[in-house]
Amino acid sequence: MNYPVNEVFETIQGEGCFTGVPALFVRLQGCPVGCAWCDTKQTWDVLADNKVTPEQVITVDGTIGRWANHDGASLITAFKAKGFTAKHIVLTGGEPCLYDLTDITHDFIAAGYSVQIETSGTFEVKCHQDVWVTVSPKINMKGGYKVLEQALIRANEIKHPIATQNHIDELDELLADIDLSGKTICLQPISQKVRATELAMKTCIARNWRLSIQTHKYLNID
Repeated sequence: MNYPVNEVFETIQGEGCFTGVPALFVRLQGCPVGCAWCDTKQTWDVLADNKVTPEQVITVDGTIGRWANHDGASLITAFKAKGFTAKHIVLTGGEPCLYDLTDITHDFIAAGYSVQIETSGTFEVKCHQDVWVTVSPKINMKGGYKVLEQALIRANEIKHPIATQNHIDELDELLADIDLSGKTICLQPISQKVRATELAMKTCIARNWRLSIQTHKYLNID
């Protein structure tokens, strides 16, 4: 199966449970969720006029909505050709779960990579059973999509951006009927604001949750 890839790059995972881990980010094109604060709005639309060759999305700045078709095998070939050494792959977007990720995640895991999906939880998660699924639930966004119970149940990690107590209350309501056994809950202060960070720390300590700091922003890396 081919997937519309916006960009591929090697870096350090900056947030969540894999903070500090060398990672290959594979950013897929396409997202109808409509988050107002999204910093990758160029990935929202899959426009025919922006289709390029597969080579043009490898280690190329994806700030334009270019995309090219890739499957797992072609991406693995590209990783090796570029000399990438990271063994952890992050499938992100856009919204990667717009697509059935079963084929590509099987290919990556068979090749010896660990795989993580970063999703809004608004589309069903379809992937290899060994994939680590990070759901960053997008609640009441412009696109009108609901966070799915299936995605929350499948999640290994629920990473929620917060600025105010209302965001924590929304998360509590969302998770009220979800069995959280074995799941890691992370709170991530929005935009490194001091008040948001203090609130996140206080709540994490009270509930034995985990603080997620966007370390890549402090390090000024992708």
